[in-house]
Amino acid sequence: MILSYGKKTIELKNCTSFFSRLRGFMFKKNINMALLFDNCNSIHTFFMKENIDVIMCDSDNNILFFYKNLGKGKIIWPKKNVKRVFEIPSNFFDIDLNKEKRVNIK
Repeated sequence: MILSYGKKTIELKNCTSFFSRLRGFMFKKNINMALLFDNCNSIHTFFMKENIDVIMCDSDNNILFFYKNLGKGKIIWPKKNVKRVFEIPSNFFDIDLNKEKRVNIK
């Protein structure tokens, strides 16, 4: 799968198993892809080696919350109406919520 925003795209992995959802990007260096967590409205960045950006969307991929350059050891508590969470490399997308408010999956 591919995640796109504006004119940029990145490979997207859907985390469906308990282990893949638990692990996410923990202990990973040189992050070069994005992760999708369906039916998820909160995350943590414990045991992360690098900062990430986090996009929180509704079920139609409309961006509700965007966290830029989130460091290790942080918690994003459950957010109302969030159904999907995307974790992406820090500063990969230049998200401007005053312009385009949706990410696309292909």
